[in-house]
Amino acid sequence: MNPYILTILLFGLGLGTTITFASSHWLLAWMGLEINTLAILPLMAQHHHPRAVEATTKYFLTQATAAAMLLFASTTNAWLTGQWDITQMSHPISTAMITLALALKIGLAPTHSWLPEVLQGLDLITGLILSTWQKLAPFALFLQINPNNTTLLIILGLMSTLVGGWGGLNQTQLRKILAYSSIAHLGWMMLVLPFSPSLALLTLFMYITMTFSAFLTFKLNKATNVNALAISWAKTPVLTSLTPLILLSLGGLPPLTGFMPKWLILQELTKQELAPTATLAALTALLSLYFYLRLSYAMTLTMSPNNLIGSTPWRLPSTQPTLPLALATTATIILLPLTPVIVASLKF
Repeated sequence: MNPYILTILLFGLGLGTTITFASSHWLLAWMGLEINTLAILPLMAQHHHPRAVEATTKYFLTQATAAAMLLFASTTNAWLTGQWDITQMSHPISTAMITLALALKIGLAPTHSWLPEVLQGLDLITGLILSTWQKLAPFALFLQINPNNTTLLIILGLMSTLVGGWGGLNQTQLRKILAYSSIAHLGWMMLVLPFSPSLALLTLFMYITMTFSAFLTFKLNKATNVNALAISWAKTPVLTSLTPLILLSLGGLPPLTGFMPKWLILQELTKQELAPTATLAALTALLSLYFYLRLSYAMTLTMSPNNLIGSTPWRLPSTQPTLPLALATTATIILLPLTPVIVASLKF
């Protein structure tokens, strides 16, 4: 892609998200979401592969549906209450519709089925943008409306953690596994959003850090399926030994960073006298942990002389910059001891 066009598209991505961040009027927020969507579509279809074009079409239709639903819900709210302010969502019907529209935008269950299919058709860098940056603007709207329908959010959260764990069990494609991982993590954020928005925001940042390191690891190894992971030790032995820690951190296994948000969320749910909800969420986390363990096994314990369903790649030096990967990997693995400092700074 022409670097000038790429710069314009990345600027459009940043501009759309910033407009949504700064808006207090529903029409302005909707405009920011549309700029954001239109800016990423050429990035998704840049390789002109039929699978990428199909993924781009699915993404466009899904986002257009969510945007139309959001516009309809905000218009309904203005008709019923006489104001367009995002923070003044008082009518339960409008709030429920906007919650479902934003759930469709970010891929919460039960409106999740587009996310694995779309992510599977993209290259790893565009998939990284879709899994991280594209979640920020809808999540900012979630924080601003602060929906008072706690039951709806808890149902969406529990369904997402269950679907995210269950759906990833039988997958062999890494991008689909990361898509189901995204669904599960978003479910955890929705569970705690009505009670502690700052904790939900911390969970989002931790998820972005861990997903960033996972995507960059797979990009460095040029791995798109589980079989390709098994021969990565021949190219990057040090990174191969660290990757299981990244994956287990995504699964929330102590003493890694990913345990921090889940631990704090379970603690907050227990404080709110929602022990059954916390128990169900913890049980669904075991499903996610299982397929992360499966990836770790494929990457570190499946070695020669085992017969592998994959050809040994050429050991060419990588041109990918490794500093972002090093910083993200460090944060993914060893941030847990700083939990008291983070908790104190956010003032939960």
